[in-house]
Amino acid sequence: MQLNLKEIFTAFMVLFAVIDIVGNIPIIIDLRKKVGHIQSGKASVIAGAILIVFLFLGKSILNLIGIDVNSFAVAGSFILFFIALEMILGITLYKQEESTAMTASVFPLAFPLIAGPGSLTTLLSLRAEFRTENIIVAVILNVVIIFIVLKTSGKIERFLGANGINIIRKVFGVVLLAIAVKLFAHNIKALFEII
Repeated sequence: MQLNLKEIFTAFMVLFAVIDIVGNIPIIIDLRKKVGHIQSGKASVIAGAILIVFLFLGKSILNLIGIDVNSFAVAGSFILFFIALEMILGITLYKQEESTAMTASVFPLAFPLIAGPGSLTTLLSLRAEFRTENIIVAVILNVVIIFIVLKTSGKIERFLGANGINIIRKVFGVVLLAIAVKLFAHNIKALFEII
């Protein structure tokens, strides 16, 4: 096992930027309001497990069911698109009565918000460049930060206040929408190149 600090740091920063847990704070606060409570530990562990399993089996699983990485990313971009619309327009697309603390911790929080198509496809590209053990350490470090942000989201909300949250929610809604459009455009282009 060869741990390389430069590889760990680079992989950590790339994943941190793609997961964008700080940018997802308004979504987390909104989810907590809808369901009353989010299981921070469970959401972090599930997201981490999805990321690590996908690191090893991602391409094989997708190939097995006949889905290429680009199609997977396009499908995920639609989910991110609708979450962004919720944030910008203040509408509700997810039915509140179906959401419990457990289901909200898994969907849409652990997947696709944290371990989403962006982070999963990023893992596949990181695997081509870096050693697997360095990527695993980077994933674990990101999971620790995700847990801290999820656990302190209530304090962050009190610090920012209702108006602050609304402003951040709209701004990050636009950012998330831009990420969804970029993910869609990049992968739809790749799909057409394959055809």
